[in-house]
Amino acid sequence: MPIRATHRGKKGATPPEPTPGARRAPRRTTAPSAPRTAYRRAPLASLRVFVAVAEHKSFTRGADALGVTASAASMQVQALEEYLRVPLFRRNGRQVELTPQGALLRPKVEEALADLERAIDEARADRGSGPLRVTTIASFLAQWLLPRLPNFTSQHAGIDVQIHTSTELVDFVKTGMDAGIRFGAGTWPRLHAQKLFDEWLVPVGTPQLLQRHGLVTEARDLRHYRLLHSTYEPWTAWLLEGGPDEVWPSSGAAFDDAIAIVRAAEAGHGLALSRWSLVADPVAMGRLAVAGR
Repeated sequence: MPIRATHRGKKGATPPEPTPGARRAPRRTTAPSAPRTAYRRAPLASLRVFVAVAEHKSFTRGADALGVTASAASMQVQALEEYLRVPLFRRNGRQVELTPQGALLRPKVEEALADLERAIDEARADRGSGPLRVTTIASFLAQWLLPRLPNFTSQHAGIDVQIHTSTELVDFVKTGMDAGIRFGAGTWPRLHAQKLFDEWLVPVGTPQLLQRHGLVTEARDLRHYRLLHSTYEPWTAWLLEGGPDEVWPSSGAAFDDAIAIVRAAEAGHGLALSRWSLVADPVAMGRLAVAGR
């Protein structure tokens, strides 16, 4: 809620004039005192650490939840205790428990932080018609996201989408990104991660190629094919049942681009190993077929 200056009094009223001959009492003037928050601001970082340590009853686990070191968490709590001039935790071996003062403080801090998060979310939601900035991988953008983007824009006509491609994790604050799509387990500190779908590797080729050479049910079946190799999805990552004595075919072209290997497979140059998200649409359209699971 915005803070507004207010003053009380009747509208249009003016102070009474002094009666003639009466001596006006001298007006006392004092220098305005600085607001308390100007020199004593609550240490928000320490408060967040305090709540995390209290929740996990451990400096180590609380620090892990925030993506910081245990020593950094300990220093933050120590700074908060010095600021409040009261002990907040009682150390008991590897575990910690709240002191009476800490137990009294915890629910109030949790409520205040929750209010702050809600206020931030409301402020972000009220940014107007600014674009939605998304970062993702170029191959995923070309093969999966772009074909589905028109459906999103038709449902959200008021949102302009700006897409940035990178294989690196980006700093959301420095780049101004609103969201990112990456492959992984979703364990990124201080970020909210939502699983979109499972991903797996599949061997694919043209339907005509598979009709000539058959499906791949074991490692030796790969000998019938001219394999297309990728530095990102090696064949050994998909099928290892052949054992250490298995001779892996090395014929065929090699690519360092995930989209290029899909295009080569569509052109009939051989059997490719690709992520399912990159070939789901070509398989659905009949340009490619899955050779095995």
